[in-house]
Amino acid sequence: MSINRIVVAGTGSGVGKTTVAIGLMAAYKAQGYTVQGFKCGPDYIDPTYQTAVTGRKSRNLDSWMCSSLAVKEIFLRGCQGADVAIIEGVMGLFDGKDPLSDTGSAAEIAMITNSPVLLVVDCGGMARSAAAIVKGFQTLSPSVSICGVVANRVGSAGHYELIRKAVESECGIPVIGYLSKDDRLRMPERHLGLVPSIERGELTPFFDLLSETIQKNFDLDRLYQIMGTETMESPHILFGTLKQESQVRMAVALDEAFHFYYPENLELLEHYGAELVFFSPLKGEQVPPDVHGLYIGGGFPEEFAAALSVQNDVLLSVREAIQSGMPTVAECGGFMFLSESIETVGGEEYPMVGMIPGRVKMRTKLAALGYRDVTGMDKNYLIGPNDRARGHEFHYSTFESSQEFTSAYTTTGSRGTKQEGFLLNNLVAGYTHIHFGSAPELVQRWVEQCMVFKNRDFQRI
Repeated sequence: MSINRIVVAGTGSGVGKTTVAIGLMAAYKAQGYTVQGFKCGPDYIDPTYQTAVTGRKSRNLDSWMCSSLAVKEIFLRGCQGADVAIIEGVMGLFDGKDPLSDTGSAAEIAMITNSPVLLVVDCGGMARSAAAIVKGFQTLSPSVSICGVVANRVGSAGHYELIRKAVESECGIPVIGYLSKDDRLRMPERHLGLVPSIERGELTPFFDLLSETIQKNFDLDRLYQIMGTETMESPHILFGTLKQESQVRMAVALDEAFHFYYPENLELLEHYGAELVFFSPLKGEQVPPDVHGLYIGGGFPEEFAAALSVQNDVLLSVREAIQSGMPTVAECGGFMFLSESIETVGGEEYPMVGMIPGRVKMRTKLAALGYRDVTGMDKNYLIGPNDRARGHEFHYSTFESSQEFTSAYTTTGSRGTKQEGFLLNNLVAGYTHIHFGSAPELVQRWVEQCMVFKNRDFQRI
């Protein structure tokens, strides 16, 4: 497959790469291109912007959670039918899992996908010094090709010209365009109501303004010409086997409270024989009938705790499904939803499903953040003690247990190893978001366990 592609990376966090990436997606789409968006790393929020702008499901490219071959496959699957692929970086270009390698960085994604880099530089208060910054990034890794620069937060067109002349003269690459210091161009606050705001179209005027500004201040034709175009062949690591016919039906919670799912997690479930049936706990939809598995992903149940707590029929249906032995996986927000209650930062406490003995308390500061190596516990049908997967944690809540129970996982991160989550019969729940692309065999086991549950119910009839 051959597709024009670019990695939009920054010199660090907060320099405006998200604004530039979203703006480029909107601008190229306005010019008639079919644009596919990608996000480096385990971010669930930025992809919602990309999906809203492009009209195509954004996908994460994470070279720590997934192998390089799996990343390439995810990339090429996502590019099918698109003209342009725009990959938004994470943190600074070379920032990743550790300070001594490119692992997990936007630079590594650029190398895996054979994509050149468009470097976003915050040029406020500088001119020739911008060239020194760019030159430093050029020399750190010869395997990464920086093909162009964006000057962000410049003071005027004249200021931009100073930067452009310095960078192009000293670094030998073009400055593609600029964005001025304009509060209207700041990305909206990533508040917890982001997804419903996007779905209601409230951000459309912002996207339109960004598109118009990019088209005016950027040389989009030049950028298109210097994008990567090398032909790539998919390695077929994750989806190489023949897709299986649907064998079981799996209920998946999906609404404003529960929507943190990697597309590949859902697609792998379908690939291995699960028919996905979506339902909205927030809207009062109970676990659908005739299903054999249950998946409750992450999201923001704390923001909708009051509304969820009064859905008594929903809470009962989830509890009864789990008590019946239905193979269930709950991640982060799903884990919180299955607890006895959620207490908000303001101190209000709302009852939840009550399958996990303990309550969740929201904090004002991050409680956990980072990648996790995951191994399972005995009797964990999804991942056992000799198995390994990878994922990440990101949450502002803590869990206070009301009695002893068996943990679901052992996880290892930058701060050491700990036991995490809750395991009971066919329920596997925890704060960790597992990327099934790191261990597709987990999906196959889950579907097989759903088959056992289905056949058991069939024999009872």
